[in-house]
Amino acid sequence: MCLAIPSKIIEMDGMKAKIEVYGARKDINLMLMPVEVEVGDYVLVHAGFALQKVERDMARESLKVIDTIVEEVKQEIEAELAEEDPPG
Repeated sequence: MCLAIPSKIIEMDGMKAKIEVYGARKDINLMLMPVEVEVGDYVLVHAGFALQKVERDMARESLKVIDTIVEEVKQEIEAELAEEDPPG
């Protein structure tokens, strides 16, 4: 199973682009994109290829949901660790 996280295009050079998500940057290929994209657009990437353009509002909403899930998991892990190693 794969999870494609909306990634923002920050640079383009022909069929190559640089994306950024959560501060991480990666070079990708745009060869498989069915529509034109430009700097500032969000795309879904798999195996180094952009496959689909995502509307900005949808990308931002998806990233908010991911942020919420990550925060919940972090809190669960911290609670489990606190149970395993009580202070004292």
